[in-house]
Amino acid sequence: MLPTAYGSDAAADRAAARYAWYVETDAARLKDLIRDIPDFPKAGVVFKDITPLLADPEGFSLVIDTIAARFEGLGITKVVGIEARGFIIAAPVAHRLRSGFVPVRKVGKLPWEVEAEAYELEYGTGLLELHSDAVNIDERVLVVDDVLATGGTAAATVRLLERLGARVVGLGFVIELGFLNGRRQLPGRDILSLLRYE
Repeated sequence: MLPTAYGSDAAADRAAARYAWYVETDAARLKDLIRDIPDFPKAGVVFKDITPLLADPEGFSLVIDTIAARFEGLGITKVVGIEARGFIIAAPVAHRLRSGFVPVRKVGKLPWEVEAEAYELEYGTGLLELHSDAVNIDERVLVVDDVLATGGTAAATVRLLERLGARVVGLGFVIELGFLNGRRQLPGRDILSLLRYE
């Protein structure tokens, strides 16, 4: 359900109408642009390759327009993209929302003072980093990535942003792998997934 708009019920109504149009007309078209690659990156895994979607002008525009429309009117000031494919989606969404763009990167990639947060890997943990001045207290933030899988990187990103005082308004994904139950790591969050695989 679409949350009440930040300062504009009319904007929330428009966003809900655009998203309803997407659900009714365009989800199947986008799904046709996702390529399955078996046994990548390891045996038994079917990788969802979004590069054909990114290469398709109409499909790529539809992804950006739909995510932006879904969160329009919520007073978002920063869109945060998670390394690496999340950058590709988050930056044009930020442009559409007239917001700033902030990259969340793997350890050792950012050149200035950082805050770090651990996330779970199959064996052990990894670290995500964000510049310590990337967001301000009470800034309204949208998190964007290509895939919601186990939810570990998204949850770590939310923790990192909230530790710096930002308010995470929502999360947007191109694909959700529902069978991995990533939403369990993000309870109570406003989550948009354009395509869901069970």
